[in-house]
Amino acid sequence: MVGAIVNVSSTDEASALAAKDEKFYSSALLRIRAFMLVLAPLFCAMAWLKFGWSAATGFLLGSIIAYLNFQWLKSGVSVLVDKVTNTGTRQSGKAVVARFLLRYALLGLAAYAILTSFPASLRGLFAGLFLPVAAIVCEAVYEVYTALRADA
Repeated sequence: MVGAIVNVSSTDEASALAAKDEKFYSSALLRIRAFMLVLAPLFCAMAWLKFGWSAATGFLLGSIIAYLNFQWLKSGVSVLVDKVTNTGTRQSGKAVVARFLLRYALLGLAAYAILTSFPASLRGLFAGLFLPVAAIVCEAVYEVYTALRADA
């Protein structure tokens, strides 16, 4: 009987730990978005100091495109998951695909407009498009730090 109490207690602890982990990892997208919002102005200022206003402008515009792409991708994946699991969306499969392709067309059009208007900002634009990568690296470092801190 004592063994059964210990097993129930350890099961409760395991489920509480799993719930805590689920909450931590489910907020990763929010943290990545926050990292993007912090890193964009920081890197833009660094680009302005190091390379001038044209590179900083290109970086800022590339960061805006990357942020919008990240947000639209997140919402597109949510709609696709809802469509696959039949849990709430009434959009047809064609509408989901059309929105997905329209997103890339709009981003390509914006990049083309930036490149034709500010050709000197090409390097900054390409660097800004990698903003989500930098934010994901920051999230990975944060998760490693959190895991190591929890083990100590």
